[in-house]
Amino acid sequence: MSDSSWGAPPPVGPAGYWGPTEGGPVQGAAPAGPAYDAPEAQHTRPMPIVPDEPAYGGDQDGDRGAARLSGPLFQDEFRPRPPQARTAQAENQNPEPMPDAHQPAPAPQKKSAGRDLSAAIGVGAGLGVVIIASLFIEKSVFVGVVAVAVVVGLWELTSRLRERKQIKAPLVPLAVGGAAMVVAGYVRGAEGAWVAMALTALAALVWRMTESPEGYLKDVTAGVFAAFYVPFLATFVAMMLTAQDGPWRVMTFLLLTVVSDTGAYAVGWRFGKHKLAPRISPGKTREGLLGAVLFAMVAGALCMQFLISHGTWWQGLLLGLAVAASATLGDLGESMIKRDLGIKDMGTLLPGHGGIMDRLDSLLPTAPVVWLLMVVFVGSA
Repeated sequence: MSDSSWGAPPPVGPAGYWGPTEGGPVQGAAPAGPAYDAPEAQHTRPMPIVPDEPAYGGDQDGDRGAARLSGPLFQDEFRPRPPQARTAQAENQNPEPMPDAHQPAPAPQKKSAGRDLSAAIGVGAGLGVVIIASLFIEKSVFVGVVAVAVVVGLWELTSRLRERKQIKAPLVPLAVGGAAMVVAGYVRGAEGAWVAMALTALAALVWRMTESPEGYLKDVTAGVFAAFYVPFLATFVAMMLTAQDGPWRVMTFLLLTVVSDTGAYAVGWRFGKHKLAPRISPGKTREGLLGAVLFAMVAGALCMQFLISHGTWWQGLLLGLAVAASATLGDLGESMIKRDLGIKDMGTLLPGHGGIMDRLDSLLPTAPVVWLLMVVFVGSA
């Protein structure tokens, strides 16, 4: 096409439409002039045929590629979709709550003990049978039971220190020295217990020298702490056993500690509202402490009156009060250790209880308290 064709009208077809003809230009026809010069020229152009648009939907598979407008041809053809046109699927995806619908109130939550009580009771009963049988059948057997509990407790404590704090307290000298400490307390009394304690600490210092100097101070410090915390405190149980009524003294010690813990749990679970030490043990309450004191004092009066030779009920009241205080402090002390380590239990050996150390937490600090008060009240013979 030449430049002169720009702006020139196309030839007129046979049907009077603008556009090319099938056979080319008509021969002999005069060129058409402007539309407004032709007397019979149409005043409007015919509108293109637009295919019908499906209502509220996109192109169907058969209509792909067909020409259609992207919206309504005229503005007044637009009509918003009425609410009745919503589909069931849209209603299911966006359900509208009824304003007057009654919402059921949430069911009140019951207090939970936090442990498997059936397993805890079963394991506790089994341990009680073993302890009582060994206590009254043969004293030396009970001393062996205490030594085994000490070794297991040391293993749990040193394992948690290694796992959580990377503190490598030497277990071998602690276990051997701890068992020897219990036996020495039973055979030689307090003097034997102190000598065994000193030798165990020295053995821990020497044993740790075989490894790298890095962390030596914290490792041996933890070792000495473990030796004092577990086996040395346990020697007072063995020393209680040396008296003529030793089995009954040990039984009183165990009963008062268990009764104190039970009273604290029962009263605190039912009536506890005021926290005792929320930063250390959020589950303990002041009401629970009062329950521990009440239960332990009643049990102490009964035990001193009927189980201990030359004991009186008022001595039992004081003994129960002291046991409730020492057992609570011992429980809080181990809770402090476990919080520092970031653990809930020291072990998993006893279902429903945790580990051995989780049962010794209140017994260990209570043992020297009971031994001392027994010596003051009725003597050491």
